[in-house]
Amino acid sequence: MLEISVPGKGHYHIEHLILDLNGTIALDGELIRGVKERIIALSTKVQIIVVTADTNKNAELLLKDLPVALCRIEEAGEVEQKVRLAREKGEDRTVCVGNGSNDVSMLKESALGICIVGREGASSEAIMASDLVIPHVNDALDLFLKPHRLRATLRR
Repeated sequence: MLEISVPGKGHYHIEHLILDLNGTIALDGELIRGVKERIIALSTKVQIIVVTADTNKNAELLLKDLPVALCRIEEAGEVEQKVRLAREKGEDRTVCVGNGSNDVSMLKESALGICIVGREGASSEAIMASDLVIPHVNDALDLFLKPHRLRATLRR
């Protein structure tokens, strides 16, 4: 578990990290460089769930050596399936990371929602639904390896 205190905002007990696959931790069907190492480091602190409709049909292969739970969802109804996953894990104990319109509800329903702009870009709805907007997924994952960065950004 990660415990993070943010002055003026509260105390977070983070147990789960939900990561969208395509456009967030992977680009064009391949994991973004540096993601694997950060996921391994974070897996000792939180349960990591990668959620995907598996657009490129290679999620299992991409994640096979990583300490993550793979959550496949159907292409129809992605929004509802993603938000249901966040609720099942406990909105107050879960951080969600995504970039697309289908990530908006899970970003809103989590303790912290992080939008990755990245090379694929991000939907304006995902940006507006997030607590933080980060240009690169590795920078977002580093926030949980170095939580003082979160305090500095989110404090009121």
